Parts: sequence; C-alpha cells; structure tokens
Amino acid sequence: MSPAADDRLREEVRQLGAILGEVIRDEGGQDLYDRIEAVRQASVAYHRDPASTGAARLEALLSDLSLDQAVGLAHGFACFSLLANVAEDRAGKRRAQIQTAEGARPDTLEGALARLAEAGKTEADARDLLNDALISPVLTAHPSEVRRKSVIDRIASVSALLDACDRDDLSCAPDVLTKGLRRQIIILWATRLVRMTGLVVQDEIETVVSFLDRIFLRVAPQQLDAWRRRLEAPDLKPFIRIGAWVGGDRDGNPNVNGETLTSAMATAARAVLRFYLDEVHALGAELSLSGSLAHVSPEL
Repeated sequence: MSPAADDRLREEVRQLGAILGEVIRDEGGQDLYDRIEAVRQASVAYHRDPASTGAARLEALLSDLSLDQAVGLAHGFACFSLLANVAEDRAGKRRAQIQTAEGARPDTLEGALARLAEAGKTEADARDLLNDALISPVLTAHPSEVRRKSVIDRIASVSALLDACDRDDLSCAPDVLTKGLRRQIIILWATRLVRMTGLVVQDEIETVVSFLDRIFLRVAPQQLDAWRRRLEAPDLKPFIRIGAWVGGDRDGNPNVNGETLTSAMATAARAVLRFYLDEVHALGAELSLSGSLAHVSPEL
C-alpha cells in the first residue's frame, strides 16, 4: 500500500474513532470514555514497547472492573473494531480499483482472458467454455461468524456514507458527512452486538440472504453483462448460479430439517422477488418514454 493510501486509511480510522469517542462520552458518560481512552493508550504503549509500563497500567485498569464497566469497555472497543474494519475494507477496494486500472489484477475479466491467451486459448474458446459452464458459489454460515442483521445494516450505512463522499462533494461536506456518520454511530452504539438468545438456523438463513440481496443479486448480472460485451456474445447464457447450504445442510446439525429447508428456500425466494420488483419499479420510473417520440418494437 502506498504512503498516500496509508494516510487515507489512518485518516478514516481517526475520523470514525473520533466520532465514536464523542458518542461514547455523550451516551455512555465521561467516566466510561476516560476508562476506554486510558486502556487504549496503555495498549498502544505496550504494543510499541513491551518493556514499558503499559502492561502494569493495563492490569491496574482492568483488574477492578464492575460488570457494567466491563460491558461498556468491551462494547466500546467492539464498536471501534467494526468501524475500523469499514475503513480497511474501503482501503482494500481502492487498492483493487487501482490494480484493475493498471491491468495488474489476474482475477478480473481482462486478467482471465490474458491468462487464457498465455495458455493458447482464444476468446472463442472462452465463449464456448462459458456457454457450457456452471459456476456456483455456495453460501454457508458458521455460528461464530453470524452477526446480527441490525449490526450489518449499520456498518453498511456507515460504508455507504463514506462511499457517497467519494462520488459527490456535497455528500462530503463536513457538516453533512459528520452528521450522517454520527447518526449511524449513535444507533450502532445503542445496538446489541451479540444475541441475547441462542442462535437458531433461521438467524443463519437471514444473514446469508442479506448478503445475497446486497451483493450477489447485483454483481452476478453485472459480471454476465461484462462478459457478453467483452466477448461480443449477447446470447451468452448465465453461468453463475448462487447456492446455499444454510437451512438444508444436515451434516451434524440436529436443528436442520424439512421445515428449515422450506424456510431457507422461501426466505431466498422472497429476497429475489423483492429485489427484481424493486428493479422493475425503478425502471418504470426511469423510462419515461413516449411512444410518439421513441420507436418501440412490436415485441416490446
């Protein structure tokens, strides 16, 4: 990563951390903020120099915590970790965009064609391969990795605000961006990050379907369109089909049965239908064409 990219990553982490600090002070109280800040400073000191007094300071800060203090401390650092991950994910996206523009990524359309050409394959070979191909990413979940959808939504909202700042100067105005970020971080602070009840299969289903809705239903058609255009093959058949184990994988999970399988299929079906209905509705609003001004084929 370049020095400029490092600087931008650090600046975003500092920005999100500063807003979180203000929220903790306002919502959790000055005492909690001071304790979190003291633990942070002692941790940094120990990380930089294990021979420093940082370890002793940490032990003193953490040895006599009440239950409420321990929960507040853990919640504060967990929220910061989630926000720092947003900045790191955005830095990774920027790095990937630069590599794509420079033609340096082998995992892109052009990179794949270049590797095929090195192996003596033509674009016609690629068309034939994809016409007969079935690529099926299978989504699954691990109980230790399943986050609450409300937390995922808050993190996505923070990321969307920062993404909008990249595209639009108005969205990046300090008062607009800071106000939006503060609102989302206040909600995140007031949101339970862990479940108060045991995880059930339906929780895993909802989490996986949320990624299907936010990512795959948008990216898979874009990929197909890109390949059709690049290979000049408008009739290229869809070759990506998303699969999922959640709700139907009976390998050792006694809670997976016919009902969970039905629920998984119904939940995914609702998400897909809702997505395409929203797309059709948006398309209807966008295509304000008049039959007297635009030629419309009889088929359409």
